[in-house]
Amino acid sequence: MEEKKGYTRDGTVDFHGRPVLASKTGKWKACAFLVGYEAFERMAFYGIASNLVNYLTSQLHEDTVSSVRNVNNWSGSVWITPLLGAYIADTYLGRFWTFTVSSLIYVLGMILLTMAASFKSMRPTCANGFCNKASTSQITFFYSSLYIVALGAGGTKPNISTFGADQFDDFDPDEKTLKVSFFNWWMFSSFIGALCATLGLVYIQENLGWGLGYGIPAVGLLFSLFIFYLGTPIYRHKVRKTKSPARDLIRVPIAAFRNRKLQLPDDPSELHEFETKDYSSTGKRQVHHTAAFRFLDKAAIKDANPATETGATSKPPCTVTQVEGTKLVLGMALIWLVTLIPSIIWAQINTLFVKQGTTLDRYLGPNFQIPAASLGSFVTLSMLLSVPMYDRYFVPLMRKKTGNPRGITLLQRLGIGFMIQVIAIAIAYAVEVRRMHVIRVQHVVGPKEVVPMSIFWLMPQYVLLGIADVFNAIGLLEFFYDQSPEDMQSLGTTFFTSGIGVGNFLNSFLVTMVDKTTGINGKKRWIGDNLNDCHLDYYYGFLMVIAFLNLGAFWWASSVYVYKKETEEANGVRVEIMETKGLDTTLGLQV
Repeated sequence: MEEKKGYTRDGTVDFHGRPVLASKTGKWKACAFLVGYEAFERMAFYGIASNLVNYLTSQLHEDTVSSVRNVNNWSGSVWITPLLGAYIADTYLGRFWTFTVSSLIYVLGMILLTMAASFKSMRPTCANGFCNKASTSQITFFYSSLYIVALGAGGTKPNISTFGADQFDDFDPDEKTLKVSFFNWWMFSSFIGALCATLGLVYIQENLGWGLGYGIPAVGLLFSLFIFYLGTPIYRHKVRKTKSPARDLIRVPIAAFRNRKLQLPDDPSELHEFETKDYSSTGKRQVHHTAAFRFLDKAAIKDANPATETGATSKPPCTVTQVEGTKLVLGMALIWLVTLIPSIIWAQINTLFVKQGTTLDRYLGPNFQIPAASLGSFVTLSMLLSVPMYDRYFVPLMRKKTGNPRGITLLQRLGIGFMIQVIAIAIAYAVEVRRMHVIRVQHVVGPKEVVPMSIFWLMPQYVLLGIADVFNAIGLLEFFYDQSPEDMQSLGTTFFTSGIGVGNFLNSFLVTMVDKTTGINGKKRWIGDNLNDCHLDYYYGFLMVIAFLNLGAFWWASSVYVYKKETEEANGVRVEIMETKGLDTTLGLQV
């Protein structure tokens, strides 16, 4: 394959499908147009999510359990819909156009949400201290707006970050080094947006008006889209090399089951596979054989299908690369399962932590009262401080010790984050025990009575969850992108988003079941409208136990996971891409 001097080695093209010059496209100069959108999108999302539980209880007059359940269901939808958006991008439209259509849907949802919060006719009325329940039309309009936002997020979330990663060429050593830092700084921009939401928008919503609090990020999204499209001439676009990349996920298991009675060869090299030059001619990567999920290897047995009368086999066997792609997805699914409990812990930040904060003393000085949802800013602040420290100090230090370009492996990064999260929920439990003690001593009983205890008692759990997220949220995003089959990286990224979504749904389920099963025979409910007369500490204790048990499950899953190893030859350059090992004995994780 003749080298084209000056062009990218990974086969990326411009908006019109032409090869692009490496010096004039991509890298951080292209990503600069993308990170602005991420900041404004995160500001819009957290502007809704961080204070939605208060809007539902104060404006639509829902009870605590219903509001927590509805917040979790909406948040879960926001993080689940990327499955559809990624599939459309990988199979039909590509990342750029899927993002384009979805971002417009997102903006439409924000505009409708602003209208729902701005017009009095869209909210129930109150008179003489009595508030009417929201009408069917008011509820329908508000939740329709919310779920239009969720639908738009489904197409933007899995594609904008992946599109940003596409701006770096894996076959250029310098660009590959830059890409190592990309996900850290991508998340850094999202933290800026989240900080603006939890510090500024939340205050505006509760003191100046909910319509203004939703309208500002709507305008910001429109502005960021304008900036995004200014960068179109210098963006790099990955060429789809397979029409239906997810097809192998069905074809390989079926072929393996069809060949279940056949004997696997002792030497994996006897399985069906193309030559490396065949992959290089199409710009695809060859994935090496692994011992995991050996049953699926039967899909690549040569001569498994009898020849027809013409001498040709009716169904050619799958290649090792196709089989290994299916194995990768199964392996990622195993890791995905042990991320669900951490996602449940994370779901508390925008629900019960906020309601818990409303019961505490929130005054700073005699006249200023901070919104309970603003304490979420400490999650973001701890992230903003931790990401540069992780990227500039921790990674170089560990890189010298391990030789791993990332400093530590992806699963080791997740393990550290999950451990910090267990500590955070343990502290949340201890603080709630303290709050219940103060309630008993001070005889606080009313649902609106303020517990004489500063809201800043909650700060450590917020800070620790922020630090944990630097390890596990960023690590998960990078892990699922890095370990996905080449043609399914948008779909692979949705392992990250769907884990958060399912975690929110599970938290909704847990809250509902706890509400139905506790409080029997005159006992206190664990969660109720009056948080001053319930046992929220029991719920936090339950979460602490399952988080600790899940940590053990993660330890096992990481010990059996096998990283992918690829080989690609482009423009005469043969490159092996794999996750290197390091710190195995230190952290006890096989990588």
